[in-house]
Amino acid sequence: MKDMMEIIEARHSVRQYTDKKIPEDIRKQLNEYTEKLNQEGNLNLQIIYDEPECFNSRMAHYGKFENANNYIAVIGKKASDLEERCGYYGEKLVLKAQELGLNTCWVALTHGKSKAVIGEKEKEVIIISLGYGKTQGSNRKSKKASDVSNIGEEAPEWFATGLKAALLAPTAINQQKFKFELKDNNIVSAKAGFLGTNLKIDLGIVKCHFELGAGKDNFEWE
Repeated sequence: MKDMMEIIEARHSVRQYTDKKIPEDIRKQLNEYTEKLNQEGNLNLQIIYDEPECFNSRMAHYGKFENANNYIAVIGKKASDLEERCGYYGEKLVLKAQELGLNTCWVALTHGKSKAVIGEKEKEVIIISLGYGKTQGSNRKSKKASDVSNIGEEAPEWFATGLKAALLAPTAINQQKFKFELKDNNIVSAKAGFLGTNLKIDLGIVKCHFELGAGKDNFEWE
């Protein structure tokens, strides 16, 4: 079992994949974990395997996707917190995929119609491509911890590590529009930015990373 920070640091967005199929034992592990996340998050995450049509659209070609034959459809019943939950639990599945040797990319617009089954009162919020990358992706520019929080010299180490993990999280067009605030009694607030795309999804993703970096036992969410 790899260290979670190692997995977070190794994971980058990948759009070009090889044509290697995902083996049955890996699918089994992903499917079991997806079921667990669906129960925890009250969601309907679905992994669609061996389905090239979703990323065979004009928009997908514009997004420079290649051999994107598997994807995760992030779905849930409509609710005010749906997008944040989709980001949080979707990223848990992304990191599980990374741990199992796969690559991923969150995709908001540059894809066609998915083959997911969407139930009544449900919404497909976003899609995540999945497969074996031609490369492992690359680092991107990042803000500093002080740009996205009230971190000071007296801040505990867990807060700094949580911020480090949050700044490694994928956000739409790398906007990193979120703010963390450490308050008394180890209470942490996390807020989305005001102007940008998919901000609530991003908030769920960065909260997932922060929690994994900081350790759930060290703080409580406001």
